[in-house]
Amino acid sequence: MEIKVLGPGCAKCKAAYDVVEKVIKESNLNVTLRKVDDIVEMMSYNILTTPAVVVDEEVKIKGRIPSESEIKKLLGL
Repeated sequence: MEIKVLGPGCAKCKAAYDVVEKVIKESNLNVTLRKVDDIVEMMSYNILTTPAVVVDEEVKIKGRIPSESEIKKLLGL
């Protein structure tokens, strides 16, 4: 599984990345987590607001910081 957090590096984007990273570490999952701040790559996901969370190339959350429980639900925990 691959998760990408899309965002230019703003505080909300960093917070979203931190939430996802925390859930992955606490759950001891074998997941690839990547921060994407390249505007061209972000545009390829057709998002207008950041942060966005992409799971296996599918945009799941956009425009807000997800909660830990929301990330756990996305990951099937």
